[in-house]
This record gives sequence, structure tokens and C-alpha cells, in this order.
Amino acid sequence: MIGFDTPIAELLPHAGAMVLLDRLLHFDEAGVTAELTVRGDGLLFGDAERVPAWAGIEYMAQTIGVYAGLKAKQTGEPIRLGFLLGTRRYLGNVDYLPVGARLTVEAAKILQEGQLGVFECRIRGDNIDISATLNVFQPDDLHE
Repeated sequence: MIGFDTPIAELLPHAGAMVLLDRLLHFDEAGVTAELTVRGDGLLFGDAERVPAWAGIEYMAQTIGVYAGLKAKQTGEPIRLGFLLGTRRYLGNVDYLPVGARLTVEAAKILQEGQLGVFECRIRGDNIDISATLNVFQPDDLHE
């Protein structure tokens, strides 16, 4: 059973510190919402006080990954790797995200045809508002 208490790490093909989202807030066919606290561990080229706002692209991409992971769980399929193809109209009112800031990340599906998807994403927090459109690709099968 998929619930909002499902650990984010079970929905993404990431492990350990690479899982940047903290918890799932909402999921339906139209999209997903997750929450995170900005970390100052240097993983996204930040420091103990702030992280560049462009790190929001990774927060958005992981939120889309959670959507894909939830869809896979619904159909009994394995969690698969996905790729960010591009970002359009990345707009924000800040240059940096303060460490410790609590952010909500929304990803609304605009289009999904086969392996390609387009999502309208938004990050919100105290005095933080960032938006972008992300194009993603999830291959059916990757051979190593």
C-alpha cells in the first residue's frame, strides 16, 4: 500500500545523502507535492548558510522522480532511473536558499507520452517562489 508515510528513499533510484526530499505531501494522477529542508552539507555547492537557488532544479527533478516512483509502485513495477532533458523558464525571486528553510515542491504533469514527460514545477517557502518547466525522459530498460 502506498501512503503519505512511504519513505521518499523507497520511491527514488537514489540512496543516502542524494535523497534531498523529506516527505510526500500529496499525490494523484495530475501531480505530486513534496517537502524538504534545505541542507548545508555542500552536496549542491552550498555552504553552512546557503545553497544556490539553481539547486531547485534538482529538488524539482527529484519530485518528478517521486511521481514516477509512485506510478511504478501502483503498477507493481520497479523504480527506474529517469533523466532531466531540459529546463525552461526557470524563474525565481531569490539567488540563494537559506540552509534550514522549509520548502514545498510541486510537480504538475502537463504532458506524458510514453517515455517523455513535461512537468510544471514550483518551489515555495518563506519569501521564496521559484518556478520552471522540466522535460524528463524515463527509458523502459537500461542495460549496464
